[in-house]
Amino acid sequence: MHQSQKVKSTRHKLFLLSMNPFILLFLTLAVGTVCIIALRHNNEHMEQLKTAVYEADKSGHGVAKALDNLQAYVTAHMNTDLSTGAGSVYPPIQLEYTYLRLVQAEDKSALAADSGLYTAAQNYCQKLDPYDFSGHNRVPCIEQYVTNHGASLPTVPAALYEFDFVSPTWSPDLAGWSLLATMALAILTVIAFIPRLYRKYFSAQR
Repeated sequence: MHQSQKVKSTRHKLFLLSMNPFILLFLTLAVGTVCIIALRHNNEHMEQLKTAVYEADKSGHGVAKALDNLQAYVTAHMNTDLSTGAGSVYPPIQLEYTYLRLVQAEDKSALAADSGLYTAAQNYCQKLDPYDFSGHNRVPCIEQYVTNHGASLPTVPAALYEFDFVSPTWSPDLAGWSLLATMALAILTVIAFIPRLYRKYFSAQR
């Protein structure tokens, strides 16, 4: 049994010595590239689903379905995080039009009386940040504008129009598996380079 373990250990060492570190390095870079592309695809698809949410919010149709699709994808794929960061005050998903519809449903008389003011507030906040297609931070801007002009908005629970979704640290998709493969190949590459560097160092010392 002891002899068998020695044979296995010797074979293991010979295997490590026989590994070509340059081939392993190439494989590491190749699989790493696949990982980067997969991570980017995850993020781009998340952005497409997020855009679908904002379009549904604007039209007023299919908002819940679009949100469900976005949440399902974000929570199942890495590099798709839509959670409130440490330096962020508001959640990344703010449904501006859903908010205004909720305000209208909450107090129709107030909205009718001040409809011009609310429209002005919406236009002002859009001009203030025209590149903010998502409406991020726009709801607080509308509330502040209305308040500054002597009016008030009905209180609407933020959970009805603000959302954030957390993506997993690792996911069992192409991005996740290629990430693990890249890490494993990188470790093997380092191990394969050690004997070469060791021999090169000691041959230079002689």
